[in-house]
Amino acid sequence: MTASSSPVLPDERLAAGVARLALRYRGHFSPETIQRVITDSYERLAEHARVRTHLVVLAEHLATDRLDALAHVEGAPGVGLTRVLFVCTHNSGRSQMAAALLAHRAAGGVVVSSAGTHPAAEVEPAVAQVLTEAGLNVADAFPKPLTEEVVQAADIVITMGCGDACPVVPGRRYLDWPITDPEGAPVAVVRGILDEIDAHITELLDSLPHT
Repeated sequence: MTASSSPVLPDERLAAGVARLALRYRGHFSPETIQRVITDSYERLAEHARVRTHLVVLAEHLATDRLDALAHVEGAPGVGLTRVLFVCTHNSGRSQMAAALLAHRAAGGVVVSSAGTHPAAEVEPAVAQVLTEAGLNVADAFPKPLTEEVVQAADIVITMGCGDACPVVPGRRYLDWPITDPEGAPVAVVRGILDEIDAHITELLDSLPHT
């Protein structure tokens, strides 16, 4: 696609995010590439959104994740940490819990992301409650679509026992964790699922070289 065929922004407020990301990635990605990624991110999120109030902000967050992943794939300097991607169907329960736990316990030693093959509109309320109880950050947690960039950038791809197929990229490490689905479960059950995931996180951290 040429610069002249860049799509029109679906919401004019996205222009500010394009400008911010153009500064952030100046010298690496063209403004036209950034506009295409942020537009695609907005449209993917809009497919599943019940409320569109925060779509502009979330699209910028998702576009940033995708551009960071692209930079990693292309060998940009300063992105040498192990990258772990958690995948489940809706990215509203298991993968969000695993990502929050790993990010907390790795303390900056790992780049963590999560995505869903059919993302939900929001994180399960009981999951958000349990993560908050555990002191884990859920302020920026939202279901994200599984994109080619994040799979290509991941060193380790972990599916959550939900039967979803991920694109297979040679040289990546793939794991499948048989985790109970928290969808619709009471808070007490979700707390147990968090402990279940935490045990897997411990094993994962023990297998990583520099965390």
